[in-house]
Amino acid sequence: MNHEEHKVVSLINNDDSNENTTETPLQPVKRDRKGIYLLPNLFTTGALFSGFYAVVAGMNGHFENAAIAIFVAMILDGLDGRVARLTNTQSDFGAEYDSLADMVSFGVAPALVAFSWALQDLGKVGWVAAFVYCAGAALRLARFNTQLAVADKNFFTGLASPAAAAIVAGTVWVFSESGMPGRDIAWLMAVVVPIAGLLMVSNLRYHSFKGLDLRGKVPFVAMLAVVFVFVIVSIDPAKVLLGVFVVYALSGPCYEGWTKLKERRNR
Repeated sequence: MNHEEHKVVSLINNDDSNENTTETPLQPVKRDRKGIYLLPNLFTTGALFSGFYAVVAGMNGHFENAAIAIFVAMILDGLDGRVARLTNTQSDFGAEYDSLADMVSFGVAPALVAFSWALQDLGKVGWVAAFVYCAGAALRLARFNTQLAVADKNFFTGLASPAAAAIVAGTVWVFSESGMPGRDIAWLMAVVVPIAGLLMVSNLRYHSFKGLDLRGKVPFVAMLAVVFVFVIVSIDPAKVLLGVFVVYALSGPCYEGWTKLKERRNR
């Protein structure tokens, strides 16, 4: 068989194979429907609503309700992350949504409530003090998000924004409950509010308590301790909660000083 005959035979064979080949129709590609996890984001939405309500209540002069709403936002903010971890429903959307809700509930809301209650009587000093706190909360959250992968999970770098918000809101709650007008302690708030903001952007380390295992078994005495804590808080919630978070805020400088002192002794 010469070269020309070989080419003819090859063409015939190729045509036969094409005729016998059954083309498979293209199947539609199934795409996963994108969505969000409902349960943890419900808690985040509740925290966001509480922060927004605090702003509205503060503008209307209901400062005690505004402070309580910020503490409610703290509880809901603490639950959304734990619920997401327990139910394995963590997502990038939930993390971003939680961060934006924190900025409203623990950044904007405490600053505006403190300004409406006391700081507005100080003029420029008042709004600068409120802005220092608000900016500190924004910087704190931005730093936390960027260092999430490398940070020590047992410690926070800087005071956590919910704890800072608790100090500001707790101060408003205590003095509002006692009937003292904000203008009488305006200068005290002008010191407390920016200090809380600066603690958030400091390099002080605070224990995160993320190592607590809520799914494991605990001794019966631990349940009695929990009941005892609830009893203590119920006696005077405003003063007890403010005292707890003030002590927590002071634990950072104390821990830093103790660490440096220990390093000097080991040299």
